[in-house]
Amino acid sequence: MRKLTYFVASTIDGFVAGPGGEYDFLAAEGDHMETVVAEYPETLPVHARGPLGIADAPNRRFDTVLMGRATYEVGLPYGMTSPYPHLRQYVVSGSMTASPDPAVELVSDDPLGFVRQLKRRDGAGIWLCGGGRLAASLRPEIDELVVKLNPVVAGAGVPLFAGGFAPQAYDVAEARTYKSGVLMVRYARREG
Repeated sequence: MRKLTYFVASTIDGFVAGPGGEYDFLAAEGDHMETVVAEYPETLPVHARGPLGIADAPNRRFDTVLMGRATYEVGLPYGMTSPYPHLRQYVVSGSMTASPDPAVELVSDDPLGFVRQLKRRDGAGIWLCGGGRLAASLRPEIDELVVKLNPVVAGAGVPLFAGGFAPQAYDVAEARTYKSGVLMVRYARREG
């Protein structure tokens, strides 16, 4: 069965974006990006792949991406209607009525049921790109978290998981520290 991986950047205090969706305070440069480019190239949007010299890099882990509406809409003002054309793209939204791009499919209800169906299909891993509300609704199906923990405290914003209290245990599968100050930690859901 396919895995759902929440691969995301976060602040020390657990925010993936600011109150208005800001994310420019999260490190997009530094030695941790070498790992992202080498091991997770498919998580880089199409506009960044060419300048990084990985325009045609094969997908290493994922063939599908899930985004919440706010995460997807970050690129729209810049004309990015298909940010990850090298992946199957799904946007989960109850308010969007039509996709701005034929390569992006809308999921309007039951994201948890949808992910359970996706996981039963053949294919590579499924990347949960964001945001916090979507992550909270999909938490029962998240098999792995890869958190790029940035050396920043935001104080407020979009939390890593924007949902109710329901503790769920994970084990640290791998942790790497970078000169940039970023700590990349891969967690695997604890079974049982």
